[in-house]
Amino acid sequence: MDIPPPPERLLECMGELEKFLNNIPEKYPTLIKAALAHVQFETIHPFLDGNGRVGRLLITILLCAEGILKEPLLYLSLYFKTHRDRYYDLLQQIRTGGDWEKWIEFFLMAIYETAEKATSTASELMKLAEEDRKTIQTIGRVAGSALRVHQALLQRPIISIPKICEFTDLWATSATTAIKHLEKIGIVKEVTGSKRNRLYRYIKYVDLLNEGTDVN
Repeated sequence: MDIPPPPERLLECMGELEKFLNNIPEKYPTLIKAALAHVQFETIHPFLDGNGRVGRLLITILLCAEGILKEPLLYLSLYFKTHRDRYYDLLQQIRTGGDWEKWIEFFLMAIYETAEKATSTASELMKLAEEDRKTIQTIGRVAGSALRVHQALLQRPIISIPKICEFTDLWATSATTAIKHLEKIGIVKEVTGSKRNRLYRYIKYVDLLNEGTDVN
Protein backbone atom coordinates (compact mmCIF):
# COMPACT_ATOMS: atom_id res chain seq x y z
CA MET A 1 0.00 0.00 0.00
CA ASP A 2 1.33 3.46 -0.91
CA ILE A 3 2.00 5.70 2.08
CA PRO A 4 1.42 9.46 1.90
CA PRO A 5 4.52 11.65 2.37
CA PRO A 6 5.27 13.16 5.81
CA PRO A 7 2.77 15.90 6.79
CA GLU A 8 5.16 18.78 6.24
CA ARG A 9 6.17 17.52 2.79
CA LEU A 10 2.56 16.69 1.94
CA LEU A 11 1.44 20.24 2.67
CA GLU A 12 4.28 21.65 0.60
CA CYS A 13 3.50 19.40 -2.39
CA MET A 14 -0.23 20.06 -2.24
CA GLY A 15 0.49 23.78 -1.98
CA GLU A 16 2.58 23.63 -5.14
CA LEU A 17 -0.16 21.69 -6.91
CA GLU A 18 -2.71 24.30 -5.87
CA LYS A 19 -0.53 27.04 -7.33
CA PHE A 20 -0.19 25.09 -10.57
CA LEU A 21 -3.97 24.64 -10.81
CA ASN A 22 -4.36 28.39 -10.32
CA ASN A 23 -1.89 29.17 -13.14
CA ILE A 24 1.01 30.17 -10.90
CA PRO A 25 3.61 30.95 -12.15
CA GLU A 26 2.10 30.57 -15.64
CA LYS A 27 -0.98 29.26 -17.44
CA TYR A 28 -0.81 26.05 -19.45
CA PRO A 29 -3.27 24.89 -22.14
CA THR A 30 -6.10 23.19 -20.29
CA LEU A 31 -5.58 19.65 -21.60
CA ILE A 32 -1.85 19.79 -20.91
CA LYS A 33 -2.60 21.24 -17.49
CA ALA A 34 -5.00 18.37 -16.74
CA ALA A 35 -2.42 15.80 -17.86
CA LEU A 36 0.29 17.31 -15.65
CA ALA A 37 -2.01 17.84 -12.67
CA HIS A 38 -3.15 14.22 -12.70
CA VAL A 39 0.42 12.92 -12.57
CA GLN A 40 1.35 15.42 -9.85
CA PHE A 41 -1.59 14.35 -7.69
CA GLU A 42 -0.94 10.63 -8.19
CA THR A 43 2.74 11.13 -7.35
CA ILE A 44 1.96 13.09 -4.18
CA HIS A 45 -0.52 10.32 -3.24
CA PRO A 46 -1.91 12.27 -0.28
CA PHE A 47 -4.43 9.69 0.99
CA LEU A 48 -4.17 6.14 2.28
CA ASP A 49 -6.93 5.12 -0.15
CA GLY A 50 -8.90 6.59 -3.05
CA ASN A 51 -6.06 8.51 -4.71
CA GLY A 52 -6.78 7.02 -8.13
CA ARG A 53 -10.46 7.94 -8.02
CA VAL A 54 -9.75 11.46 -6.80
CA GLY A 55 -6.98 11.91 -9.34
CA ARG A 56 -9.28 10.92 -12.21
CA LEU A 57 -12.06 13.12 -10.85
CA LEU A 58 -9.59 16.01 -10.74
CA ILE A 59 -9.29 15.79 -14.53
CA THR A 60 -13.03 16.17 -15.06
CA ILE A 61 -13.37 18.96 -12.49
CA LEU A 62 -10.52 20.89 -14.10
CA LEU A 63 -12.03 20.56 -17.58
CA CYS A 64 -15.33 21.89 -16.23
CA ALA A 65 -13.70 24.71 -14.26
CA GLU A 66 -11.88 25.94 -17.37
CA GLY A 67 -14.92 25.74 -19.64
CA ILE A 68 -13.86 22.77 -21.78
CA LEU A 69 -16.87 20.83 -20.48
CA LYS A 70 -20.25 22.32 -19.58
CA GLU A 71 -21.16 19.23 -17.54
CA PRO A 72 -18.92 16.59 -15.88
CA LEU A 73 -19.57 14.03 -18.62
CA LEU A 74 -16.07 12.91 -19.61
CA TYR A 75 -14.52 10.19 -17.47
CA LEU A 76 -11.18 8.58 -18.30
CA SER A 77 -11.47 5.74 -15.76
CA LEU A 78 -12.43 3.14 -18.37
CA TYR A 79 -9.63 4.14 -20.74
CA PHE A 80 -7.05 4.02 -17.96
CA LYS A 81 -8.41 0.66 -16.81
CA THR A 82 -8.40 -0.76 -20.33
CA HIS A 83 -4.78 0.37 -20.78
CA ARG A 84 -3.76 -0.07 -17.14
CA ASP A 85 -0.30 -1.52 -17.82
CA ARG A 86 0.61 1.30 -20.17
CA TYR A 87 -0.89 3.84 -17.77
CA TYR A 88 1.17 2.70 -14.78
CA ASP A 89 4.30 2.27 -16.88
CA LEU A 90 4.09 5.86 -18.15
CA LEU A 91 3.55 7.24 -14.65
CA GLN A 92 6.62 5.35 -13.50
CA GLN A 93 8.67 6.60 -16.46
CA ILE A 94 7.88 10.17 -15.44
CA ARG A 95 8.95 9.53 -11.84
CA THR A 96 12.20 7.80 -12.78
CA GLY A 97 13.20 9.56 -15.98
CA GLY A 98 11.01 12.61 -16.46
CA ASP A 99 9.51 11.31 -19.71
CA TRP A 100 6.50 13.64 -19.87
CA GLU A 101 6.08 13.57 -23.65
CA LYS A 102 4.90 9.96 -23.87
CA TRP A 103 2.48 10.50 -21.00
CA ILE A 104 0.97 13.61 -22.59
CA GLU A 105 0.55 11.77 -25.90
CA PHE A 106 -1.20 8.90 -24.07
CA PHE A 107 -3.39 11.32 -22.10
CA LEU A 108 -4.51 13.26 -25.19
CA MET A 109 -5.38 10.01 -26.95
CA ALA A 110 -7.43 9.03 -23.88
CA ILE A 111 -9.33 12.32 -24.10
CA TYR A 112 -9.92 11.89 -27.84
CA GLU A 113 -11.12 8.29 -27.72
CA THR A 114 -13.27 8.85 -24.64
CA ALA A 115 -14.89 11.92 -26.20
CA GLU A 116 -15.54 10.02 -29.44
CA LYS A 117 -17.17 7.18 -27.52
CA ALA A 118 -19.26 9.60 -25.44
CA THR A 119 -20.47 11.37 -28.59
CA SER A 120 -21.41 8.09 -30.23
CA THR A 121 -23.24 6.88 -27.13
CA ALA A 122 -25.13 10.16 -26.80
CA SER A 123 -26.28 9.86 -30.42
CA GLU A 124 -27.46 6.29 -29.85
CA LEU A 125 -29.31 7.30 -26.67
CA MET A 126 -31.13 10.09 -28.50
CA LYS A 127 -32.11 7.69 -31.29
CA LEU A 128 -33.37 5.13 -28.77
CA ALA A 129 -35.39 7.74 -26.88
CA GLU A 130 -37.10 8.92 -30.07
CA GLU A 131 -37.90 5.35 -31.18
CA ASP A 132 -39.39 4.56 -27.76
CA ARG A 133 -41.46 7.75 -27.76
CA LYS A 134 -43.01 6.70 -31.07
CA THR A 135 -43.76 3.25 -29.67
CA ILE A 136 -45.36 4.69 -26.54
CA GLN A 137 -47.61 6.93 -28.60
CA THR A 138 -49.29 3.82 -30.00
CA ILE A 139 -50.42 2.27 -26.70
CA GLY A 140 -53.72 4.11 -26.32
CA ARG A 141 -55.21 6.20 -23.52
CA VAL A 142 -52.32 5.70 -21.12
CA ALA A 143 -49.82 7.06 -23.66
CA GLY A 144 -49.85 10.58 -22.17
CA SER A 145 -48.86 9.39 -18.70
CA ALA A 146 -46.44 6.84 -20.13
CA LEU A 147 -44.65 9.56 -22.11
CA ARG A 148 -44.23 11.58 -18.92
CA VAL A 149 -42.79 8.52 -17.18
CA HIS A 150 -40.50 7.95 -20.16
CA GLN A 151 -39.22 11.51 -19.83
CA ALA A 152 -38.45 10.81 -16.16
CA LEU A 153 -36.58 7.66 -17.18
CA LEU A 154 -34.36 9.73 -19.45
CA GLN A 155 -33.29 11.69 -16.37
CA ARG A 156 -33.03 8.66 -14.09
CA PRO A 157 -32.96 5.36 -16.00
CA ILE A 158 -33.27 3.30 -12.82
CA ILE A 159 -36.19 4.75 -10.90
CA SER A 160 -38.85 4.10 -8.26
CA ILE A 161 -42.56 4.97 -8.34
CA PRO A 162 -42.16 7.75 -5.71
CA LYS A 163 -39.36 9.29 -7.77
CA ILE A 164 -41.49 9.06 -10.93
CA CYS A 165 -44.25 10.93 -9.09
CA GLU A 166 -41.73 13.57 -8.01
CA PHE A 167 -40.47 14.07 -11.58
CA THR A 168 -43.85 13.96 -13.34
CA ASP A 169 -46.47 15.18 -10.79
CA LEU A 170 -48.45 12.02 -11.53
CA TRP A 171 -50.39 10.27 -8.78
CA ALA A 172 -48.87 6.96 -7.66
CA THR A 173 -51.72 5.00 -9.23
CA SER A 174 -51.23 6.72 -12.59
CA ALA A 175 -47.45 6.29 -12.44
CA THR A 176 -47.85 2.60 -11.57
CA THR A 177 -50.29 2.02 -14.42
CA ALA A 178 -47.97 3.78 -16.87
CA ILE A 179 -44.88 1.87 -15.76
CA LYS A 180 -46.74 -1.45 -16.10
CA HIS A 181 -47.60 -0.58 -19.69
CA LEU A 182 -43.94 0.24 -20.32
CA GLU A 183 -43.08 -3.18 -18.88
CA LYS A 184 -45.53 -4.87 -21.23
CA ILE A 185 -43.95 -3.32 -24.32
CA GLY A 186 -40.44 -4.17 -23.12
CA ILE A 187 -39.13 -0.68 -22.38
CA VAL A 188 -38.62 -1.15 -18.64
CA LYS A 189 -38.04 -4.06 -16.29
CA GLU A 190 -38.55 -4.30 -12.53
CA VAL A 191 -35.16 -5.21 -11.04
CA THR A 192 -35.70 -5.87 -7.32
CA GLY A 193 -38.13 -8.78 -7.52
CA SER A 194 -39.82 -7.53 -4.36
CA LYS A 195 -43.34 -6.30 -3.69
CA ARG A 196 -42.21 -3.09 -1.98
CA ASN A 197 -39.65 -0.41 -2.81
CA ARG A 198 -39.50 -1.55 -6.40
CA LEU A 199 -37.05 -0.14 -8.92
CA TYR A 200 -37.57 -0.05 -12.67
CA ARG A 201 -34.76 -0.16 -15.21
CA TYR A 202 -34.90 1.47 -18.64
CA ILE A 203 -33.49 -1.65 -20.27
CA LYS A 204 -31.86 -0.60 -23.55
CA TYR A 205 -30.88 2.84 -22.22
CA VAL A 206 -28.89 1.37 -19.34
CA ASP A 207 -27.40 -1.28 -21.63
CA LEU A 208 -26.08 1.46 -23.92
CA LEU A 209 -24.61 3.34 -20.97
CA ASN A 210 -22.89 0.17 -19.75
CA GLU A 211 -21.62 -0.90 -23.16
CA GLY A 212 -17.90 -1.59 -23.08
CA THR A 213 -17.51 -0.98 -19.34
CA ASP A 214 -16.89 -4.61 -18.39
CA VAL A 215 -13.10 -4.70 -18.57
CA ASN A 216 -11.21 -7.50 -16.83
